[in-house]
Amino acid sequence: MIPSSLLTDLLACIASDDASDEAFDQMALALFAYQYQNNLPFQRFCQQRGKTQRTVRHWTDIPAVPINGFKDLTLSCVPIEQAERVFMTSGTTRGDVKGRHFHPSLSVYDASMTQNFAERFMLGEEKIRMGILFPSEREMPNSSLAHYLSLAVQTFGTPESHYLLTPNGLDDERVLAELERAERLGEPYALLGASYSFVHLIDMLQQQGRRYRLPPGSRVLDTGGFKGQSREVAMEDFYAQLSSTLGIPRSDCINMYGMTELSTQFYDAGNATLPSVKSGPHWIRSRVLDPLSGLEVPPGEQGILAHCDLGNFNSVTTILTEDVGVAVDGGFLLLGRAQGSVAKGCSLAVEEFLQAARA
Repeated sequence: MIPSSLLTDLLACIASDDASDEAFDQMALALFAYQYQNNLPFQRFCQQRGKTQRTVRHWTDIPAVPINGFKDLTLSCVPIEQAERVFMTSGTTRGDVKGRHFHPSLSVYDASMTQNFAERFMLGEEKIRMGILFPSEREMPNSSLAHYLSLAVQTFGTPESHYLLTPNGLDDERVLAELERAERLGEPYALLGASYSFVHLIDMLQQQGRRYRLPPGSRVLDTGGFKGQSREVAMEDFYAQLSSTLGIPRSDCINMYGMTELSTQFYDAGNATLPSVKSGPHWIRSRVLDPLSGLEVPPGEQGILAHCDLGNFNSVTTILTEDVGVAVDGGFLLLGRAQGSVAKGCSLAVEEFLQAARA
């Protein structure tokens, strides 16, 4: 298991308001040392890159593990049977092959989620009535999003908060009743869930000719894109329809960018203009890299997003995604999935990682 002192320091780092580079670097290097010693596939990869505890002197020196490594290898510092929870990816990119993220303790994930969510979505409010457009954690125990939404309800939802999906799909009757209630009573209401579920919601309301004007303080959180679960919708149209159908300003339609392989989420400040700037809390840092060299691209140029997440204490702190982005003041712009030569570069990076890790 992770040394108790290291776990204590990590939780203190997350709870702290110290956003200095020095504090982040110190924690990242401590976690790198622990992972280098206890995560053998990662250790072999680092050695092939010439990265050891002696040569890694700054968090930006930590090699970024391609995200598909979570599908092909067991990236865990402890025996997997000791995991309190295993989160798995949806398997949409490689059929039934799912990435696995092992969490010996959910204390870090939960602390990361709740502190970040309070600041970026709740905006000072303690509680709000919530409707969840996603299956429950009981129905999807290996879904990080199901756990995330469960935490949102338990920590920030009023006792009347509820799930709006049934095994047969959207609970139309309950949805209409909740929206009408919020509008009638003037009580702020929050809808949270997968982006594709909101498409089904919009379609249902438009087919019935329903349009609402939810009271001030109401808000929306969507995440995850459409993944073939609904019709594809351009982002501009998606937020325009959400806003006009629910009567919620686009500035209160928040998108969360997260992934199974991370323990921390990114948020924007609403989607009045697109693309919106995504940013994270002080315990995660992002760079834009060339997928083959692992080097940062010049400012203003597109590359592949890499994130160093201190919440990933048991796997690897630093991952190379397959998402294209560009660094801007205050965060980054998420521009979509890698295509063409950039996607090929990501694939080659995965191949290099697997060859090194299995050597």
